[in-house]
Amino acid sequence: MAQGFRLILASASPRRRELLQRMGYAFEVCAPDVDEHVEGRAEDIVRTLAVRKARAAAARCDEGIVVASDTLVSLEGKPLGKPADESEAYAMLRALSGRSHEVFTGVCLLDAATGREAVEVVETRVRFRALSDAQIWDYIRTGEPMDKAGAYGIQGGAGKFVEALEGSFENVMGFPVDEVERMLRSFTSGGD
Repeated sequence: MAQGFRLILASASPRRRELLQRMGYAFEVCAPDVDEHVEGRAEDIVRTLAVRKARAAAARCDEGIVVASDTLVSLEGKPLGKPADESEAYAMLRALSGRSHEVFTGVCLLDAATGREAVEVVETRVRFRALSDAQIWDYIRTGEPMDKAGAYGIQGGAGKFVEALEGSFENVMGFPVDEVERMLRSFTSGGD
C-alpha cells in the first residue's frame, strides 16, 4: 500500500504491532520509556498516557505521524492496569468474574514535524461469565495475564471468559483498528 507518509508506532506491544500490520500500513517502532504514573479515571489516564507516549516518540523524530495508545480496564470506575504479581492478577480476575466492566483505550496521533495532535478515547463494554477459582488459577499459570491491563487477554485464553461484548474487540486488545483507521485518514487528509 502506498501510504505517502512515514508512520511511527510508539509502542513495544506485539499486539499493537500485529494489528497495525493487519491494517496494511508500513511503520517503524519507537517505544518511548515514559512515566506511566497517572491518577484519575481510566478514560482520563489513557488519554494522558497516549499523549505522553506520542510526544516522547515524536521528540526523537524530525518528521512522520506518530500513533500511540494506552489501555486500561475499569471496574465500577476503578482503573485496573497490569497486575504486579499473580495474587494481584487473581484479585483482578476474581473481581471481574460474573460482572461487566469497561475497557478504555486512548489513541493519540501526532505529526512530529508540526506538532499537530488528534486524541480520542474508545470504550468497549465486556461482561465475564462467573469464573471458578480453578479457572482463574489455570489461566494465571499460563503467564498470559501478567502483561495485560485487567489481567487478561481477550485474544488468548481469557476469550472463553467473555459472555458479552459491546464495541470494538480490538479495543480490548489495546488498539481499536476502526477508530485508528478513521483517525489516520482524517489526519493525513488534513481534517480532524
